[in-house]
Amino acid sequence: MKAIAHARHLRVTPQKARRIVNEIRGKNAHEVLDMLKFAPQAVAVDVRKVVASAMANAKDLAGSRNIVLHEADLVVSVAYVDEGPTMKRFRARAQGRGARILKRTSHITVEVWDKNTDTDPVVEERRAH
Repeated sequence: MKAIAHARHLRVTPQKARRIVNEIRGKNAHEVLDMLKFAPQAVAVDVRKVVASAMANAKDLAGSRNIVLHEADLVVSVAYVDEGPTMKRFRARAQGRGARILKRTSHITVEVWDKNTDTDPVVEERRAH
């Protein structure tokens, strides 16, 4: 069983968010929460919330399907960052000119799956294509 969580329009550049998200892929969800708790990057707080939300979604989904779920068996199977809309601002420069400032946003997606009840969703998706 897999569960997904999204965080959209986060005010962090996708490049900075990908540094953290690339580290959590394929790891145990509880280990990821501990790792992100002590990560020095500011975006780690947001990524941690998304992972916790995906775990809560898995628990809720298991309850609705009458499946026993052990949170210790949850693994982050898919985690990626997409670029969100960019806010454009202008800053005054010399001789009456204006310079564009790009304030980038990110969409973070995390998917967790129970390694004991299902096959790996990434492998299954590759077989389908």
